[in-house]
Amino acid sequence: MNNNPSPSAERVVHVPLGDRSYDILIGSGLVARAGAEIATRLKGRKAAVITDANVGALYLDVLMRSLADAGFQAVSLTLPAGEKTKSFEHLMTACDALLDARIERNDAVIALGGGVIGDLTGFAAGIVRRGLRFVQLPTSLLAQVDSSVGGKTGINTRHGKNLVGVFYQPDLVLADTDVLNTLSEREFRAGYAEVAKYGLIDKPDFFSWLETNWRDVFSGGAARTEAIAVSCQAKSDVVAADERENGQRALLNLGHTFGHALEAATNYDSARLVHGEAVSIGMVLAHQFSARLNLASPDDGMRVATHLKTVGLPVSMNEIPGDLPPAEVLMDAIAQDKKVKSGKLTFILTRGIGQSFVADDVPASEVLSFLREKHPR
Repeated sequence: MNNNPSPSAERVVHVPLGDRSYDILIGSGLVARAGAEIATRLKGRKAAVITDANVGALYLDVLMRSLADAGFQAVSLTLPAGEKTKSFEHLMTACDALLDARIERNDAVIALGGGVIGDLTGFAAGIVRRGLRFVQLPTSLLAQVDSSVGGKTGINTRHGKNLVGVFYQPDLVLADTDVLNTLSEREFRAGYAEVAKYGLIDKPDFFSWLETNWRDVFSGGAARTEAIAVSCQAKSDVVAADERENGQRALLNLGHTFGHALEAATNYDSARLVHGEAVSIGMVLAHQFSARLNLASPDDGMRVATHLKTVGLPVSMNEIPGDLPPAEVLMDAIAQDKKVKSGKLTFILTRGIGQSFVADDVPASEVLSFLREKHPR
């Protein structure tokens, strides 16, 4: 953790996974340089770019020119923006587009977008021809520090979020810090929740640094690059130790068990709640629930809530617009969570700031009682 980051030079974080290792490049102008960076790493000279309508309008032309200049024959597919794009319908559209373009195993499949496009495109790349070369070009803060790294891909179903998918590592991640300047304040704040998460998992000094420097992270420059690099390194370390979430990697889901249930309860309506906002509320709930179980001090939950609220994130269920279903319905969503094993609830709880741990066999009755307390309506 660099307390005085130098002006934003490009950073490289390596994800060491043997023959599936790859680099995360973090810096300015990477969309325009993407073709050259990909060409040095992949043998194929065809590429397929999958993006969404919002991101495509801003960056698709720049990327396509970059690919052409590097000698790629490139095609593109533009999908609707929003969480509901992570569906079987749009997955099939993506797969058909890759096959129509005759993309082969050594060619590049490029995800240009946020977490939705990255998850969907990675899933398609992992199953078409039993595996294509895959490049992540994440355009949201949330995607740059979380979903683009680590190989989790997937779609949502009526049963819940990300319940159908595969582990499929990218060959390269290009995190262009310039594209974050076009994010709305709401989107940037939502991504910041995932940055704060790394401090709350096991980096208390990083969380303290964020409490002091969050305004500089929001304004851009060296502090933003530093926060992204620290976050990517933290995720790389966890993924290298536990690629398929058999143990330690579950810590990355701090706040997500509650958060995913809230997303399901709002029917993935981004006007009401986006993923990072759900994670923000979920992390506060995880600290409060830990205090309820006498694992942590209530002061820790107050400190987390204070910081997240200061940056403009929601910290309670009452801040979600519209009505939420009863606590029993939220429990049904939690019971579908991927971290449930043999019907037993698994939560990421904490003993304090930066002291998160995996708690197996959490009593459902305690969770239900807690939810009723926090959501009495």
